[in-house]
Amino acid sequence: MKGKVPVRARPLRVVVSGYYGFGNLGDEAVLRAMLDALQKQWAQRQKQHPGGCREALQVIVLSNDAAQTKRLYGVEAVNRWQLKEIYRVLRDADLLVSGGGSLLQDVTGIKSLLYYLGVVWLALKLKKPVVFYAQGIGPVRTLSGQFLVRKIASRARLIIVRDEQSAKDLAGMGIAGPPVYVTVDAALGLSCAEINPQAGRDILARFGIFSPPTSRIAGISVRNWPGLAKKGRQAVAKTADRLTGQGWQVVFLPFHYPADVAVCREIAALMQKPAPVLEKNCTVEEMAGVIKCLDLLIGMRLHALILAAILNVPLVGISYDPKIDRFLGQLRLKPAAEVNDLDFARLNGAVDEVLRDPEGFRRSLAEKIKPLQELARQSANLTLGVLDRDF
Repeated sequence: MKGKVPVRARPLRVVVSGYYGFGNLGDEAVLRAMLDALQKQWAQRQKQHPGGCREALQVIVLSNDAAQTKRLYGVEAVNRWQLKEIYRVLRDADLLVSGGGSLLQDVTGIKSLLYYLGVVWLALKLKKPVVFYAQGIGPVRTLSGQFLVRKIASRARLIIVRDEQSAKDLAGMGIAGPPVYVTVDAALGLSCAEINPQAGRDILARFGIFSPPTSRIAGISVRNWPGLAKKGRQAVAKTADRLTGQGWQVVFLPFHYPADVAVCREIAALMQKPAPVLEKNCTVEEMAGVIKCLDLLIGMRLHALILAAILNVPLVGISYDPKIDRFLGQLRLKPAAEVNDLDFARLNGAVDEVLRDPEGFRRSLAEKIKPLQELARQSANLTLGVLDRDF
């Protein structure tokens, strides 16, 4: 006998719960960045502690479309609506990661909040550590919602939020016990170096948009929202008309496909010369390639603005939710207007301000975004630190 063959320890199993598999590019960008950050941080820890930790990190995602999530990200995924499956993966897990994104809120309804807190509650009942990962907290407007967040989130091992106001909102709800760290939205950790602009150019060309030197390109990302009334839609259309009158090409970018398509079509139809709507269910990488080809991004969608920022594309934000103001504030910028007060004068004025010195805006953006990207990667380090006993 030459000796026993060493038995490999099973992988460290991390279950991730969030709004995944619904075709929302913002949440998919969060997932992509989170998975990359966790794997890179795991590899770094293995180098620092050779032989002192398990060989592999296994991530299991709770998804609305498990097959698609497996295909896109190369991870295990299970149906987020099958309680037996959720129980099975949590029972065998070492850690539940809840996030990122805006999960702890009840603006879109109490059912969403109940779902995410329910997954956390089950993990806690199974005596699994829980980390809230780079979450944007609130608004939680109902007393019952605030009570549930306080009772369940207070039992987490660690809470990481993506902005200072979220930490204040937690404190305001009486969250006590777990340490709270402020970083940034997980999607800010996406690597720009891997984005292929040629893929973006090819997609745009299919919709009749061609890259310079033909002309400059402006992308517009909007979503259906009660506050985006007729006046606001006309303001977006009139601003787009003004850009096309100056020789720009304009394209509408649905970030939640197909949910955003209808409002994009409606606004395009208000234009004197309607602009195309990018009616394609893009991956994160494809949409990033498209945005990399832009010279301007006008956006309501948070992650349209985030992708523009990390790709150094001049941007103008329209606020429909506090998360827009919070992110722009991290860049020391302000939205053109709140969606309820959006008019042509405000939106057009904000666009003119950015285009007065677009190259200067790009340089300033590059300086501001770099420290935010470093903060995004810290979230993974903090999360794995919860399991330092494995090293």
